[in-house]
Amino acid sequence: CIRDSHNAEMAEKKRIDYQTQGLAYSLDNGETWTKYKNNPVLHNPGIIDFRDPKVFWHEESKKWIMALAVKDHAEFYSSSNLINWSKLSEFGKNAGAHGGVWECPDLFRLKVEGTDTYKWVLIISINPGGPNGGSATQYFTGDFDGNTFTADHEEIKWIDHGADNYAGVTYDNVPGGKKITIGWMSNWNYGQETPTVKWRSAMTLPRELSLVSEEGKYLLRSKVIDAFSKLLTPIKEIESFDLKEGFRFSDERLELSETTFRAKLSQDLSFKLYNELGEFVLFRIDPKKMEMSIDRRKSGKTDFTENFADKIHILPYQGSEKEVDIRIILDRSSIEIFADEGKYVMTEQIFPNSPYTELEIKTEKEAMLTPIYINQIKTIWKNE
Repeated sequence: CIRDSHNAEMAEKKRIDYQTQGLAYSLDNGETWTKYKNNPVLHNPGIIDFRDPKVFWHEESKKWIMALAVKDHAEFYSSSNLINWSKLSEFGKNAGAHGGVWECPDLFRLKVEGTDTYKWVLIISINPGGPNGGSATQYFTGDFDGNTFTADHEEIKWIDHGADNYAGVTYDNVPGGKKITIGWMSNWNYGQETPTVKWRSAMTLPRELSLVSEEGKYLLRSKVIDAFSKLLTPIKEIESFDLKEGFRFSDERLELSETTFRAKLSQDLSFKLYNELGEFVLFRIDPKKMEMSIDRRKSGKTDFTENFADKIHILPYQGSEKEVDIRIILDRSSIEIFADEGKYVMTEQIFPNSPYTELEIKTEKEAMLTPIYINQIKTIWKNE
């Protein structure tokens, strides 16, 4: 295991080289760990942000590769023994978003769905500079030759346009070669101020990443892992109905629920979860602006910081005539939204003073949704 070491004494003395990379090893399948006696294995060259190593085995070069976050870019190193490291290259000084420091890099290869093509994906978290303020995670697609990563696009791409998905990296050696990631469900704008007791922040649901090609561009999609379905119990199924008058449903089990349906991106639609206090979170599809959005300005406790609920959060989309699947997962104090098989994703924290037990779906035009499934999510806590 390679992990960055933060030397508190050096940081207290205002030295900028207090972050280094160290090695620990296990001889009992991870039950216990021993720190390498000659740490660090990678010394800091004199940079204040020099952290978050992600190491993987590169079969073609028969070497270990380390992706490292270095201030405003990523650096790549190689080693044959995990002890002696050589710098290979840099990426990102003139690419991607640069509103803040780069963190938590992850470089991996994915097969493009429906093809025999493989592409490399580089994930980089950034704070601040996210699309809706504060923390967020961007990604690049391209090629890696064992030495250099080269992106195949110039536009900025985000894994999640919500305010609360940050610093996720993937797991290695997952069966079937799947790439599973879990993100920190918070934002450095307010991560230390959220109004909770005994805990602060949570993690996103585990998500499987996949790569697709659309109009010559490669897009990273995120889906909740299949095992999540084992936690679902049906609450209600509506086969077909007209949304002209709106759809309303009330059930106390909505506070832990999944709602799925299909909708046309060419039709204005709003999905509202609310409680008896009038607090609500609103997800909307606006075809005129070609935007999806989340409004949590009146979602409950919002005044613990000035920028938690200062604006509506926006996700631009394409393909207005397309019909897509929508999946909305509510877990008391969070909402995770996936559209078009995970092409569009928004993750947000919410802090209602009373559980959301009411649901309303409306559209400005006559529309049909077929069908709607509402499921209860079983808690994973043993004491409940």
